[in-house]
Amino acid sequence: MTVFGTARRLVVKIGSSSLASVTGGPNDDAIARIASVIAAAGRADREIVLVSSGAVAGAMGPLGLRVRPRDLATQQAAASVGQGALIARYAEAFAAHDLVVGQVLLTSDDMVRRSHYRNAQRTLYRLLELGVVPIVNENDTVATEELRFGDNDRLAALVAHLVHAEALVLLSDVPGLFTGPPGDPESHLIPEVPDLAALAGVDISRRGSAMGSGGMRAKLASAELATGAGIPVLLAHADDAAAALAGEAVGTRFLPTGRRVPTRLLWLAHAAEPRGALELDPGAVTAVVGGRKSLLPAGILRVSGDFSAGDPVDLLDENGRVVARGLVNFDSAELPGLLGRSTREIAAELGSAYEREVVHRDDLVLLT
Repeated sequence: MTVFGTARRLVVKIGSSSLASVTGGPNDDAIARIASVIAAAGRADREIVLVSSGAVAGAMGPLGLRVRPRDLATQQAAASVGQGALIARYAEAFAAHDLVVGQVLLTSDDMVRRSHYRNAQRTLYRLLELGVVPIVNENDTVATEELRFGDNDRLAALVAHLVHAEALVLLSDVPGLFTGPPGDPESHLIPEVPDLAALAGVDISRRGSAMGSGGMRAKLASAELATGAGIPVLLAHADDAAAALAGEAVGTRFLPTGRRVPTRLLWLAHAAEPRGALELDPGAVTAVVGGRKSLLPAGILRVSGDFSAGDPVDLLDENGRVVARGLVNFDSAELPGLLGRSTREIAAELGSAYEREVVHRDDLVLLT
């Protein structure tokens, strides 16, 4: 039996293509099946966080949309229609097993700000303690292009890290990763991937279905993110969900390649979209990258972008290469007047409130 059959806490992600009916609304049978599988795991004293796509896809039928909308406004409108219908179906399906569900809608911005990510983590932990099944989705209704995770595969990997899950299961409309297109008779399933670097010759060009937004590239990016943080990943067909959670030999297993890092820094590195950039002089690059020091105004050469205090910004070397990302303590309007000056000098002129780092080392992640 694999870790996917023994892990006490797992994150399970299911995609839109596995949940939407042919008419464009939620597929009640598919929702009932995944609820049954998760309920069985719960009876075995296991904790499951379900990351579910399907809000936008579930609204296509009611809104008369033939294809998944691509413009942001229509996506947001569809999400507002579909999310309520989706969670209602989940609530009904889990109620048949005497289980309560809790809806958790996240945006990337929620997760990079210290208080917000702690609130999300605390909420998910408490739901699990109460025996509630958390159902997580991106908050597509309000998410802007700058604040999107991109796809729920990446969101699932980040949630797995957020709740300290022992494993991540990605359920899709394909049985796993193949050496070529799944329909090609010469393609075969890859049962185990020790390192994604070994997939250099594998065709991963398959795109998501008309209902979904991801594809094989998104799933491999999710696997890379999770395994790099020490979390094993299984990619399997949604029809094999029960077998996957039983630890049977289905799908493709991705083995851990790294160790866990502080949760918020992982979010900052992988979920945050920078609102601006700060170009550093060589001394500041050495201090930040080599010495893991905080960034001070004296080491900044130029400021670009439009950002507020608390926003994520990229830190660049003199060649424009991104070396780190951090949460800035000043907004883009006031920062240019502080460049090249010591914090003591700035405080003497503007007051003690200005005697602070531009980016504190605890709010900084290296990207070299």
